Amino acid sequence: MSIAENKKAFFNYHIEERFEAGIVLSGWEIKAIRSGQVQLTDGYVVIKDGELFLIGARINALRSASTHVKPEPDRTKKLLMHKAEIRRLIGKVEQKGHTLVPLNLHYKGGRVKVDVALAKGKAEHDKRNTIKDREWEREKGRMMRTKVSSSGHKD
Repeated sequence: MSIAENKKAFFNYHIEERFEAGIVLSGWEIKAIRSGQVQLTDGYVVIKDGELFLIGARINALRSASTHVKPEPDRTKKLLMHKAEIRRLIGKVEQKGHTLVPLNLHYKGGRVKVDVALAKGKAEHDKRNTIKDREWEREKGRMMRTKVSSSGHKD
């Protein structure tokens, strides 16, 4: 079940590979995620000392958050993956133009997981082509609907 998606990632990047990672969260963050107080749009993943960290993903604390814990909405969160997968990612990220972006947060077996994508940034003309293709598909759908509704007749 999906919790939050980063739709902007599909527009800004060519997604090449997807990986699933665990995420280290505090109790207040889990409660906030369950109530839908999470946003991945500005998030990105960095590799530091052979570990993955999610930066820029915002988890807004609930009003009923604990009194003795100071919630930090933009806290850097550690991602959990096997060492071999991380080593493979390090090699690919070091290539020119590759980056790691979070695609979505979801539940798996009662735990929160993050889909991380190995992506390459799109150029401005690629983004324009994406918009053009999306608008053409929408227009085609409209034309098909009007064609079906105008040819449909009652007996």
